[in-house]
Amino acid sequence: MKVIVAKTAGFCFGVERAVEQVYEQIEKNDGRPIYTYGPIIHNEEVVRDLEEKGVRVIETEEELKALKDGVVIIRSHGVGKHIYDLLQQQGIQIVDATCPFVKKIHRIVKEENGKGRRVIIVGNESHPEVQGIKGWGNQDTIVVENEEQIEKLSFEAKEKLSIVSQTTFNYKKFQDLVEKFLKKGYDSSVLNTICNATQERQSEARRIASEVDAMIVIGGKSSSNTQKLYEICRRECENTYYIQTFDDLEPESVSSVRSVGITAGASTPKNIIKEVHTSVRVKF
Repeated sequence: MKVIVAKTAGFCFGVERAVEQVYEQIEKNDGRPIYTYGPIIHNEEVVRDLEEKGVRVIETEEELKALKDGVVIIRSHGVGKHIYDLLQQQGIQIVDATCPFVKKIHRIVKEENGKGRRVIIVGNESHPEVQGIKGWGNQDTIVVENEEQIEKLSFEAKEKLSIVSQTTFNYKKFQDLVEKFLKKGYDSSVLNTICNATQERQSEARRIASEVDAMIVIGGKSSSNTQKLYEICRRECENTYYIQTFDDLEPESVSSVRSVGITAGASTPKNIIKEVHTSVRVKF
């Protein structure tokens, strides 16, 4: 059996940087509790290992407000400005592990609002990265994810728009949605803030999926970028499987195929990718 592993599979720069910062805090900890605001990344295996080392995940602002001491690590997805303000008021130490590419969008949103432009965020409004980006805008900042939402929008003719994107959004879909805005005739400034690593990962996954009999996509079930990889691969290869670890893969899925492709989301550790690769080669 031929097995092709995507070169872009696994941790991206921002995720690797965030995870490293948590482990650094564990090593130099002076006894104070360590928290992450939300899971540091969308991978259950990594989060479980950190919990075993004493890192607690805080899910709500109410929990943050209740803190009296400790270190709070801002995850790679980033947060809105009000979270920084809240933690500073509490006197809690902040370790900012926000991905630099996400941080750049925060600056853009703040600056574009300052120029009097309405910011449109293309992305999934329920995703923590998008919620954080929106938290650097104002009351006029909105999020759209599909054409139907854009069709329902109506602004004054004088309205000036600045369009940004969630870093892991599908690039082709972003282009299509931007085109919808441009056809409406608004004064629109388009800033493609999709991470280059995301574009490269999606392009490579699409190419590999079109060349193999079966495709395996590895990542956490709550990982937005992994879900998009799965959707892209599924369009190219009907036999595409979304797993978190090798144990999730049904033997009959790849036992009778001649070629298998493997890719993984930005929150998938290398050891899990290696395990899947080795197991597919040895067991099938």
